[in-house]
Amino acid sequence: MKLDRGWVWRVLLLSLAVAAAAVVAQEKQPEVDVSDVDEDMGLDEEEMKVLMAEEEDEEEEEATVMDEEHSDETHETGAADGKAGSDANVSFQVTYKTPVPTGDVYFSETFDDGSLDRWQLSKTVKGDADDEIAKYDGKWTVEQLKENKVPGDQGLVLKSRAKHHAIAALLDKPFVFQDEPLVVQYEVNFQDGIDCGGAYIKLLSDTDDLTLEQFHDRTPYTIMFGPDKCGEDYKLHFIFRHVNPLNKDAEEKHAKRADVDLKKFYTDKKTHLYTLVLNPDNSYEMFIDQSSVSRGSLLHDVVPPVNPPKDIDDPNDAKPDDWDERAKIPDPEAVKPDDWDEDAPAKIEDPDALKPEGWLDDEAEFVSDPNAEKPEDWDEEMDGEWEAPQIPNPACETAPGCGEWKRPMINNPQYKGKWKAPLVDNPNYQGVWKPRKIDNPDYFEDLQPFRMSPFKAVGLELWSMTSDIYFDNFIITSHKEVADRWASDSWGLKKLVASANEPGIFAQLMLAAEERPWLWVIYILTVGLPVGLTVLFCWPKKSDDYVYKKVDLPKADVVEEEEEEEEEEEEEAAAAAADEEDKAAEATEGAPAAAAEEEEEEEDDNGAEAGGDNLEGDDDDEEEEEEEEEEEEEEEESKAPERTLENESNEGGDVTEESHKQAVRKRKVRKD
Repeated sequence: MKLDRGWVWRVLLLSLAVAAAAVVAQEKQPEVDVSDVDEDMGLDEEEMKVLMAEEEDEEEEEATVMDEEHSDETHETGAADGKAGSDANVSFQVTYKTPVPTGDVYFSETFDDGSLDRWQLSKTVKGDADDEIAKYDGKWTVEQLKENKVPGDQGLVLKSRAKHHAIAALLDKPFVFQDEPLVVQYEVNFQDGIDCGGAYIKLLSDTDDLTLEQFHDRTPYTIMFGPDKCGEDYKLHFIFRHVNPLNKDAEEKHAKRADVDLKKFYTDKKTHLYTLVLNPDNSYEMFIDQSSVSRGSLLHDVVPPVNPPKDIDDPNDAKPDDWDERAKIPDPEAVKPDDWDEDAPAKIEDPDALKPEGWLDDEAEFVSDPNAEKPEDWDEEMDGEWEAPQIPNPACETAPGCGEWKRPMINNPQYKGKWKAPLVDNPNYQGVWKPRKIDNPDYFEDLQPFRMSPFKAVGLELWSMTSDIYFDNFIITSHKEVADRWASDSWGLKKLVASANEPGIFAQLMLAAEERPWLWVIYILTVGLPVGLTVLFCWPKKSDDYVYKKVDLPKADVVEEEEEEEEEEEEEAAAAAADEEDKAAEATEGAPAAAAEEEEEEEDDNGAEAGGDNLEGDDDDEEEEEEEEEEEEEEEESKAPERTLENESNEGGDVTEESHKQAVRKRKVRKD
């Protein structure tokens, strides 16, 4: 298929135009309305209708984020007029108001009022830490996010690094594990990433001696839930304390690890939503950004198990002295062969080795450096007698070796090592001994581990090597729908703003290439390979209308040669006839002189015989030369080259001239 040359260029220019348009579209962020992004916020149709109704009824509570560089202010105009602010990172209009729980909740906190009135800072010390760092003196503040701010929205921020932090707040009412699920949800943003530290929360058990001012690492808790990271170990904790019904001791039970890679949630500097759901049927499920990352059963998917084994090994049982656990034993009937030499060395000298010629036996392999000088600060009393350093002997450089020659060592063909009897099955084998089983005196069976100890406070007791960890929008309820709606009114807007402020696809590719330079190879191949293939297969080729064929000799030249040959034959025939007539006339006129000529011929016979051989030889040479020239001419005619029609017009005259020369040469040869 032939394609016009300009077609490829038009396609390439069109592609460049589309790419440029995409870049411009990414740089100019269009205005986005909250009602157009219900999928990003995770809202269903009914929730969007409610949200739209609230927007129409409460237009006075709008918060507009304008695209103004170097502006990061919020202006409060009163509760009736709403809140408005500006952020250089945001270039579209969003509506935010402090979320309000839509159902029965045990605890909710947004921090939008900017105060920590209901929260209590710990004033105690950590029991097992050094005095310098044992105090819980880490600072907490309420402030907005560093990036992707939503005007009017604030959160709790851990501000200190390498310090212990502890803060707690009482629930509106204690949560008692009965017949309703437990849903715990809150937001975390590692604004500066995370090196080593946690962002988990503790649900503090409802005990008589619970004092929030004395909240520390050993304060009894019912559940610990949230992210934690140290080194390259990324975790999402779910730990609950199960109370032994027999001795009332509490033991921590750890849920299995998440089923997904958690690294991105710690490194992307975005706000993420963490949710824990416990059901009365003992099932649990953990969510990140409303996507399930782990699920299981409190009875079967925790370590150690809730219920101990029914039977245990008898601690008083001991293995008998005559118990034989050997499956194989040396053959008692085996005898060492007489020719088995256990003392034979593993290596011996090679008896066939010969000392190389030129080996310098009297030369040392190393000699003292003649150019070395004793250091000026050398103290023989302190440092001992000075000796020049050793260097390779220069005399050995051209020789195969120096010093005493020794034969090389080779493996001893007679070496067999220490003899051991072969192993055979042990006829007295009794198997691996195990202690007998007895009933577990501590056995119990708890089929309802969901019914944990009630809790009445939520607390954060953390140590972190990274500061500015952001917490927001805590909620504890019994209904997943309530938590989802709470997330839509709060975390959904954060996600929307963050998505809108993400750089374009080209900017993301450039940033990724800066962190991982090897991506440039992939970019070049991705762009260059299609272009190269397009040019290779679609570029128009030169016209291939040339037809190659053998070139016949010009027929006109062949006809001329035939006519010339006929003329030559006629001339030769006429000459032969004229010769015959001349001979006849001479015969009639020269009869009287015939006798005299015969005598002369007889006299010259001797000379003629002597020179006849030379004449015959000359005639033979001339005939051989003629035959060779004719063979050369036939070879030249048979080796006529194949030429294209393009060269035929240029070489036609040369062929005609050459043919004419050949014809003239033939005539000369034949005349000779």
